[in-house]
Amino acid sequence: MGRARSTTWLALALALALVACRRHDPASELALSGLETYWIVDTPQQGQNYIAPTVRFRLKNVSEQPLGSVQARARFPAPDQEEFWGSIQEQVSTWRHPIAPGASTLVTVRSAGRYHAAADPEDILRSPAFKDPRVDVFVRIGASDWALMAQATVERRIGAPGLLPLDAP
Repeated sequence: MGRARSTTWLALALALALVACRRHDPASELALSGLETYWIVDTPQQGQNYIAPTVRFRLKNVSEQPLGSVQARARFPAPDQEEFWGSIQEQVSTWRHPIAPGASTLVTVRSAGRYHAAADPEDILRSPAFKDPRVDVFVRIGASDWALMAQATVERRIGAPGLLPLDAP
């Protein structure tokens, strides 16, 4: 009888664990808003200036549960390239610091790929050979599938919108 009771408790524990590990749907549990695209300037190396496409947006938890382990990433495909520039994956929330129901958080994801030239960063964007990439934004919760949340063209501007120039008072 002790063995049967142990088996029952084990089965109950496994059933509870499965309920706790529900499958998330990022497209219905998160809302993306305020998407902005721009270029950041990376550290110059050996006389070359580097710029990387970047996307910034807000993610809002529209579910009724706190959401931990939210991650964001982006693809930056150029018009005539077969390969995508990947992004540096961002950890948006953790199980210790989840996004509360109704709360939102600002997320910035930059490309791991970059353009480079000896020219000033603004001149790189003005080059006739410059190709405007797009951005595809993906989000996942825990081990869910990645959900495509937004697509846009990367704006030809250095720095985030609303950012004051360095020489501004």
